[in-house]
Amino acid sequence: MTIRDADGFARDWCQAWNAHDVEAVLAHFHDDVVFTSPVAARVVPESGGVVRGKDALRRYWTTALAAVPELHFEIVATYIGTQALVINYRNHRGQLVNEVLIFDGDLVREGHGTYLD
Repeated sequence: MTIRDADGFARDWCQAWNAHDVEAVLAHFHDDVVFTSPVAARVVPESGGVVRGKDALRRYWTTALAAVPELHFEIVATYIGTQALVINYRNHRGQLVNEVLIFDGDLVREGHGTYLD
């Protein structure tokens, strides 16, 4: 992933979230993605905060978006690793959040939503 690709990915990711277009966000993920988030633990308690597979991720995000119609993200910075991208953003509540995405080729294999404690 090049810096230009990483910045473009982050912009597309943010635009898809701001449009509440779950399918556009999911297009960047492998079918067998694993995603962890403390929000998932609240929205889908039986997950324990670990969502496995694109279909389960779709259900989680669709449920979460229905509960937060004002959701909006603003990118603060992107950080690039060899197979990882961290998107630091501010959410609709003004909180800083990091999305840690691990890539396998051009698609995300693993993601982690991380929040200030």
